[in-house]
Amino acid sequence: MAEHDRRALGRRLTELQVHGVVDPAVPGNPGRRGGAGPSDHRALSIDGTTVMVPVYNALAGSSPYRLDTTAAGGLQVSNAAAAAPAGGLKVSGPAAALAVETPPEPRFYGLATAEGIPYRSIALLHGRDVLATTLLQTCIRFRDRTQSCQFCAIEQSLEDGRTLVRKTPAQVAEVAEAAVRLDGVRQLVLTTGTPNSDDRGARLMAETAAAVKARVDLPIQAQCEPPEDPAWYRRMKDAGVDSLGMHLEVVEEEVRRRILPGKSELGLERYMEAFAEAVAVFGRGQVSTYLLAGLGDSADSIVAVSERLIALGVYPFVVPFVPIAGTPLETHPAPTTDFMVAVYTAVGDRLRASDLRSEAMAAGCAKCGACSALSLFEAGPEPGTP
Repeated sequence: MAEHDRRALGRRLTELQVHGVVDPAVPGNPGRRGGAGPSDHRALSIDGTTVMVPVYNALAGSSPYRLDTTAAGGLQVSNAAAAAPAGGLKVSGPAAALAVETPPEPRFYGLATAEGIPYRSIALLHGRDVLATTLLQTCIRFRDRTQSCQFCAIEQSLEDGRTLVRKTPAQVAEVAEAAVRLDGVRQLVLTTGTPNSDDRGARLMAETAAAVKARVDLPIQAQCEPPEDPAWYRRMKDAGVDSLGMHLEVVEEEVRRRILPGKSELGLERYMEAFAEAVAVFGRGQVSTYLLAGLGDSADSIVAVSERLIALGVYPFVVPFVPIAGTPLETHPAPTTDFMVAVYTAVGDRLRASDLRSEAMAAGCAKCGACSALSLFEAGPEPGTP
């Protein structure tokens, strides 16, 4: 695909991610609600690219885009605003309906452990071929909203009875083996709520990665806050973790204090030190960080921090902020498509110039790419194309 076509597709996908889609419960993998990380969304595949699109939050409920079944039995996303009268709602997305596919519900969802625990309570399918689990479904900050990350819903799925408070290494390994065998899963993402320990969850990551690798050959990304002792990077790597995610989320200090009141105690410079230590162990391009665009950081700030990260060998995984129902930011507006495309273009150009590619990561959210259109902006022209 030519560079122009990739970036045009990136804009279309961004439009859907920032507006969401009205979903009348069409068939396929229904996605997820609540929990850690990006949520209230489901996977849609458009032109061969799978993206996670909000369908369960208030944003999606008022979206001009709608997921429908066609007369021929296929699926499409249509834009109701395309036929809006003069002065009505204007949306920058395509007027024509987009043909889409929804990945099927994975077969491993129908299984349970010998103790009767449903596999889907232990790990979930993300995107098309990524298995993900939150090892510890609680966080030391979550119960105090003056300290918690204001966008986070980590304990919602626990309160709803859809998951376990703690997944054991053996449980995750059992589900991972089945997901690879039955559904062709290609990577595993391990994340966690922050425990009250200096390792910040790194011990859980190492123990679980070792158990999974003993049972199935599956690339693994671990995600946690920077541990106090940098020796944990080597311990995780030796246990079987292939890549590491440590997430800044937002970058300007005032925005960090407002959005991440507790986590912001670990300042930007502390993260930069941790990134350098982690890259020394995992290698250039095998460490990444989430940057949530739309929470108050300027485009210039996001791009400037991305430049620093790229220079360190860290992949800045820029994603549009998606409000999650039940959180303090559930009514916060998403960023505009134009804002996201401007940031994607600037960061993508810098990634290309530094030859830092999402596809080269062993595992992780940036490798999957379904929560962002950034990967469509990082690639240059295909050989032989204008």
